[in-house]
Amino acid sequence: MESILIVDDEKNYLLILEDLLSEEGYQVVTAESAEKGLEIVVEYDLDAVITDMKMPGMDGMAFLERIHIQNPDLPIIMMTAYGSVEKAVEAMRKGAFDYILKPFKNEELKLTVRKAIDHHLLVCRNRYLTRELQERYQFGKIIGKSASMQRIYQLIEKVAPSKATVLITGESGTGKELIARAIHFNSPRRELPFISVNCGALPETLLESELFGHERGAFSGAVNLRKGRFELAHEGTLFLDEISEMSPPLQVKLLRVLQEMEFERVGGSQTLRVDVRMVAASNRILKEEVAQRRFRSDLYYRLNVVHVHLPPLRDRTDDIPLLVNHFLAKYSQEGNHSLIIIEPEALRRLLDYSWPGNVRELENVIERAVILSNGERIMVKDLPQEVREPGPSVRSQDYRENSALEKAAAPTDIKSIGDLSPSDRLPQWNLRPRQLRTIDVIKNHGFITNKYYSQLSDISERQALRELTEMVDSGVLQRIGKGRACRYILGTENP
Repeated sequence: MESILIVDDEKNYLLILEDLLSEEGYQVVTAESAEKGLEIVVEYDLDAVITDMKMPGMDGMAFLERIHIQNPDLPIIMMTAYGSVEKAVEAMRKGAFDYILKPFKNEELKLTVRKAIDHHLLVCRNRYLTRELQERYQFGKIIGKSASMQRIYQLIEKVAPSKATVLITGESGTGKELIARAIHFNSPRRELPFISVNCGALPETLLESELFGHERGAFSGAVNLRKGRFELAHEGTLFLDEISEMSPPLQVKLLRVLQEMEFERVGGSQTLRVDVRMVAASNRILKEEVAQRRFRSDLYYRLNVVHVHLPPLRDRTDDIPLLVNHFLAKYSQEGNHSLIIIEPEALRRLLDYSWPGNVRELENVIERAVILSNGERIMVKDLPQEVREPGPSVRSQDYRENSALEKAAAPTDIKSIGDLSPSDRLPQWNLRPRQLRTIDVIKNHGFITNKYYSQLSDISERQALRELTEMVDSGVLQRIGKGRACRYILGTENP
């Protein structure tokens, strides 16, 4: 539902416009001053603004300029009397979408508002496509020549043009989101939004609001109306990653949306209809989750219309040289190096390693090796110790257990770590098992980044930052640098 702000110091015009546009199906918010209007522009996700030109305090022209500083794409329609047409034309030169004269004709106003909103939608979609353009052209470059990957390419080609719901499964780091994007960008919806949500990164209450949106005042902290991901993905594709982490009550609500394609915002009563193509992913075996009653069987069958299973990297070793060359070219360019090559012995070590973290782990290893290399070639000494001297091959019974960090060598004097849940802490150091194992990873790698810790621990980057900060505060780690360049090295208080 499109939202419109109306600003006028004359209450009768506010009432007339609110009734007129509400009947057209718009959500209307009103303000009696430009100052109040600016607050609403910040609070609400608006699609258009209608404002009077002449108002006490801040006038329409100043209001226009202030809005364009905050949201230059938001279309603004100016209302003016016959004697102020020149000011309205000046406002259009400064970025107003259009103007209407008081008293206005209802049909003329409706048409102008519809044009403004359609223009806004077009601008937003164009910006979205511009951001996605580079990534979009990479979808035809999914790396892999093995027989299993060839079968996946054929399946994508068949399923992409349809509206069928797709379930993608595979271990962490196998590239499930890349496949989801490939499906979207090879579908008739390719020019419409691809919206991604990680269901495991948010608690239940926030995830419900993220998916379905919320009305202002729906809960503490809901200071403005917010559209959910289903609304944002209208006529496009919604990708739900780690869907097995969704709580049972939210699974029920999602099932209804998949069946009816309608829902209500949190705290709202109005039913909204959408047209969304659903793609879901899980690094768990959902059949086992259903058998354990942790995932609803009816939702599983609703999602599992077309199933795409991504094999682990250890089962498609033919693809490792291709992936290595791809990542070498990528990180050589980012580091302003000439193309770095890899020595045959170093490549052999990569082929022998079991890759519990899959393609994601391989990319991290190559990025590290490029940084530590002499700028010309990667040698065995540039690889992490666990790759240089691999132990027994890792085979997972559960996709989630394949995180490379969880498989790193644990201290031999602590035999109970494997029996602890990820949230438990070791009383002797007040650290989680994955935090303790991080110390061994840093000893082997020299450092760790927030992104690397997040990926290898299979947690959100926000949670990773909290856990790394805990270790910095306790002196276990030291933080070097700022922002994305930040690195974590060993501190002075190591267990």
